[in-house]
Amino acid sequence: MTTYSRRALLLALSATTVATTLAAVGTPEAQAKAAATAPALTWRPCAQPAGPAEQECAELPVPLDYRDPDGPQLTLAVSRLRSERPEARRGTLLMIPGGPGGSGVQQLREKGDALRKEMAGAYDIVSFDPRGVGGSTTASCELRADDRHLVHLRSWPGPDGEIAENVARSRRIADACGRHGGAVLRSLSTANEVRDIERFRQVLGEEKLSAWASSYGTYVGAVYAQKYPQHTDRWVLDSSGDPDPARVGRGWLANMSAGADDRFPDFAAWASAPAREGEGLRLAERADDIRPLFLALAAKLDREPKESTSEGVPLTGNRLRQALQSALDSDASFAPLARLIQAARNPAEKPALPAELAQPLRDQDAAVTVGVVCNDVRWRGPVSSYRRAVAADRVRHPLTAGMPANLTPCTFWKDAPVEKPTRITPEGPSNILMIQNLRDPYTPYFGALKMRKALGDRARLVTVGRGGHGVYLGNGNACGDRKVTEFLSAGKRPERDAYCAE
Repeated sequence: MTTYSRRALLLALSATTVATTLAAVGTPEAQAKAAATAPALTWRPCAQPAGPAEQECAELPVPLDYRDPDGPQLTLAVSRLRSERPEARRGTLLMIPGGPGGSGVQQLREKGDALRKEMAGAYDIVSFDPRGVGGSTTASCELRADDRHLVHLRSWPGPDGEIAENVARSRRIADACGRHGGAVLRSLSTANEVRDIERFRQVLGEEKLSAWASSYGTYVGAVYAQKYPQHTDRWVLDSSGDPDPARVGRGWLANMSAGADDRFPDFAAWASAPAREGEGLRLAERADDIRPLFLALAAKLDREPKESTSEGVPLTGNRLRQALQSALDSDASFAPLARLIQAARNPAEKPALPAELAQPLRDQDAAVTVGVVCNDVRWRGPVSSYRRAVAADRVRHPLTAGMPANLTPCTFWKDAPVEKPTRITPEGPSNILMIQNLRDPYTPYFGALKMRKALGDRARLVTVGRGGHGVYLGNGNACGDRKVTEFLSAGKRPERDAYCAE
């Protein structure tokens, strides 16, 4: 998951609209009418410090309900970097953010200069904040501050594996979202994000889009390619999950147990290396000792939470486990995690919590994080089935302590998903390049292989022998970066699946 820093554009809609305004499939005629009636985008400079100097932003209106294109409208924040070499321009490249809850405007700000350098003028580069995110229209569940802490939004079981508190909290969150989220919250879904992308393409006047989709965005990108294959040019899926339409977000969460196990040895090797000695971050002399050290410390903090520098927010065993899961994202996060572990072990020191653990998320950010996965697919099963799943998962994967197998607010979501998730198939043009780290903690490699199988001959997979989440322009693997750049800029795709060593 991402941390959040976003402004909100609020839309006042009656809660009674929920009953009649459903996120159902718009007909081709309705979608064409929606595009035809959309005003032209009015671009304005929106450069930020450390971002591209030429970044521009605009607002794109989209229907709340695509069956009713003339009805209530939402606003999407969209952004672009125009090609600096118009003579070399071949089209538009869309960055599809991850999450759910990731900001494409922010991603363009952070990655735009590097991507434009790689593309050498081949594209205008565009992105957007999905509905519910950042500068786009947002929803609110009016959640209690305590329920918006990341360690509570993710259902970490109690020290003994008990989930009673998770059940109560999940019911409370689902009830609050049902009462306060309104039609906007009900419209937050992968299906509507895909329609919004199609609307963006139409307003841009492009016959086809190329794309670089990341993390959850790879599922959005795969669904778009399934629904609108005629409008896809060169399509990159970076760090894909299992697209099983029966599980979707529930499956992605469950897979994180094994993903953490795959990735943890990288941290253990780093934290036991002699080079850490001079940094004061060497946790043990042997890599094999890091895992039992971590598990024992988490268990101790379960029994005796430690006061932190954040008043009223102690370092608990579950906060330490969440800190680990967050840090497995990137090697750059290993040092802060090691410092947190060292501080937790030192009786004389108050640990400083990472920002994402020290304070609650904004209510709007919590709403979209919960809303999309709950609206996409029904989470089936009685509470007793989750209790059994948590108990088994804790034994198999103690690093994550049963959290990925636990229930969430989706278990008690008030309205069943309006649409069935899209099944990804091999039907369509062979124009997709997947790239995947071998040891990804969030979208594990075995899940990406299921996306690869679903796409069949439509795709090629580049496997990178590294750990962490996110590959292109993110982990320093020159081989992987080169293959993506060659595909997007020159159309050169490997004839068969390829491997890039670390």
